[in-house]
Amino acid sequence: MDKNKYELLSKINFPSDLKELSEEELVKLSEEIRHFLIHQLSTTPGHFGASLGVVELTIALHYIFDTPNDKIIWDVGHQAYIHKILTGRKDKFNTLRKLHGLSGFPNIFESEYDAFTVGHSSTSISAALGMSISSQMQNTNNQAIAVIGDGAMTAGLAFEGINNAAESNANILIILNDNDMAIDPSVGALSKYFTRFTASKRYNKLKEDIWNKLGKLKKVGERTREFIRKVDTSIKVSISEGSNFFEGMGLRYFGPIDGHCMHDLLEVLGDLKEVKGPKILHIKTQKGKGYKFAEENQPAWHATSAAFDIETGKIINDDTSPKPPKFQDAFGETLIELAEINEKIVGVTPAMLSGSSLNKMQKVMPERVFDVGIAEQHAVTFSAGMAIDGMVPFCNIYSSFMQRAYDQVIHDVALQNLKVIFCLDRGGLVGADGATHHGAFDLSYMRVIPNMVIASPMDEIELRNLMYTAQLEKHHFPFTIRYPRGRGSYITWKQTFEEIIIGKGRKIKDGDKIAILSIGAIGTQAIKATEMLEMQGISIAHYDMRFVKPLDKDLLNEILKKFKYIITLEDNSIVGGFGSAISDFMITSNFKNKIIKLGIPDEFIEQGTQSELYNICKYDFNAIIETVEKLLVTK
Repeated sequence: MDKNKYELLSKINFPSDLKELSEEELVKLSEEIRHFLIHQLSTTPGHFGASLGVVELTIALHYIFDTPNDKIIWDVGHQAYIHKILTGRKDKFNTLRKLHGLSGFPNIFESEYDAFTVGHSSTSISAALGMSISSQMQNTNNQAIAVIGDGAMTAGLAFEGINNAAESNANILIILNDNDMAIDPSVGALSKYFTRFTASKRYNKLKEDIWNKLGKLKKVGERTREFIRKVDTSIKVSISEGSNFFEGMGLRYFGPIDGHCMHDLLEVLGDLKEVKGPKILHIKTQKGKGYKFAEENQPAWHATSAAFDIETGKIINDDTSPKPPKFQDAFGETLIELAEINEKIVGVTPAMLSGSSLNKMQKVMPERVFDVGIAEQHAVTFSAGMAIDGMVPFCNIYSSFMQRAYDQVIHDVALQNLKVIFCLDRGGLVGADGATHHGAFDLSYMRVIPNMVIASPMDEIELRNLMYTAQLEKHHFPFTIRYPRGRGSYITWKQTFEEIIIGKGRKIKDGDKIAILSIGAIGTQAIKATEMLEMQGISIAHYDMRFVKPLDKDLLNEILKKFKYIITLEDNSIVGGFGSAISDFMITSNFKNKIIKLGIPDEFIEQGTQSELYNICKYDFNAIIETVEKLLVTK
């Protein structure tokens, strides 16, 4: 690290080093960290805007509290880059989100300062409450601080945690990082409430006058503290025309304060460290703070996917040649076409408008697209309510996020056999986001649900046709379409819609020795492998089964009668997934063929590029070729 460019940051290896700095130096350190982060992420892509928004807060937290004894739980986890920089990992920052490198999220296996592994949102309050009560029971008296932001307060789990915390005597501090943003702008009544409340000139002016007249918290006795708190509460109630939401729940509320003012953060956090019991500090921050392009276009700069020029904000060496679409874009554009011919179609997503490409439909049909906030459970049951009343909801949720709404899928959709079309984006290994975001289990967990049809397209044309098939009036059951992160296979992909018969697979290539049965886009690895084997004079059959449920029994009978050796290929856990479905069919049909299942092993997979992870998990084209060669030797 250049000590001339980073005079203070070069000396900070752990939070204890912060305590040697003056308040003025902490402000200067904030500037150095922003510069460091922007330059690092310009060459090492990762989540961008959220961490820029919490620079001062992160420094202040580690300055005031005794970490790692005091626990900071980041929610959502992509706010934690500054935390990593300050806790002994700045020299490894160029390995962020790379194979064997730093995780893009807090990870308890990476550092003792990461108090809780976090990938999904809204877990911090419940986890911090558990830690706080545990600390009391063991007489360690450690603090627990939940930093919740980027729209995470909209999820039901956060409210469950608040409800429980408010009735406890736990020494928990909840910090609401209010930046009006998730990935896209925050939605819902709670977001609007925060905006109205914090924007009140009457409240902020009266609060300033009270504090100026009665003095700062540290300079007064306990009776005066309580008097100030009561006066402040009275102001909040009068301005908000009713009880403050959090104090109505039983939490002591402080704020709002400027989350970029180091002086105020140090002073208030220092005071709150001494205040016992459950409490919440409301801070206002700006996502992308300190980088012009991220401030002006926060959704686009939520995360970077490639190296960029800091001065212009433009991607370096951006290849503008025609490419196949991303699966998410094929979904978004196809849904618009379908909605134009079927007026009952609506789109639903839990705070992933741009991530799912439903923002495309929102621009042209805003009244038919529903972003329900970070609330996957609500998204599913909301879709069920629309379906039971005759609409055709396409409920788009990332595969790993759908895990949070599993009960609703079973109880509210499948049990009633409702026509909700679940489009699970990011199915399979997603790459740099790692274990918390891999869509490794959806084929397995959806497969056991009665009434559920499960399909996975090999390419964007199949995705298009499966979406068309699912919305046809003659189909009246829940339908899951699962597709991966990344691009498809065809530049010219907007072809005339064709119905796909439910439960019917297709033969990609004939052969006479071994049959590969694939599901989904990972089948392109099998195509590459069979082509390479063909060049060696080895003819291997390949079938794209399309459906995990129902299986194409006629095609399976044909395959199993012809081939002694079967290889199943899936970008999903081999436990309970597509390969298991084939095995179950073989057992119940009394087939004795040898079957080898290629897919995600029974373990959590780290981060890396998708191709690196396919190779590590032994189901890329090289692994397929190796498997075939071993089988040929055994023959």
